Amino acid sequence: MDETGNLCWYAVYVRSRFEKKVHLLLQEKGIVSFLPLVDTWRQWSDRKKKVSMPLFRGYVFVRIHYRQDHPFVLDTDGVVKFIGIGRAASVIRDRDIEWIKILTGEPDVRKEVLPLLPPGKQVKVIAGPFVGLEGVVRKDGRESKLVVYFESIMQGIEVTINAEYLSPLSDT
Repeated sequence: MDETGNLCWYAVYVRSRFEKKVHLLLQEKGIVSFLPLVDTWRQWSDRKKKVSMPLFRGYVFVRIHYRQDHPFVLDTDGVVKFIGIGRAASVIRDRDIEWIKILTGEPDVRKEVLPLLPPGKQVKVIAGPFVGLEGVVRKDGRESKLVVYFESIMQGIEVTINAEYLSPLSDT
């Protein structure tokens, strides 16, 4: 928890399938909220439709002064609790939110990771739209991917990216 009184990002856990509703309710209250969405195709018996689904099911991000604004967030229909360790809400770095925005804003980045970076290798992106992003190379079937893990919410995102954009982090 940020004790300085600064605006910080936090994740709130919401009722199942309430992410979009909570996001709208928070915005109506004047609270800055962020709901990362990804487009996916859903098949019904009579049709196929493109829908926007939450990237992290059950999570909505809010930018608030915690001490001052957390009661208003918790009082929002569908909000269950703040994500954190014990009773302390975890502050999410601005950099992590920016990376999530980049990741969700670039759905067509589909390139393969070259085999010179083995699975499990920690890397940093040095060029392209994800510059500055750090993650771990992960092999998944016939396709290699970069996994970006956000400790503050204990969630990861997989991105397929060209190996020329990656630089191995030093082994410590």
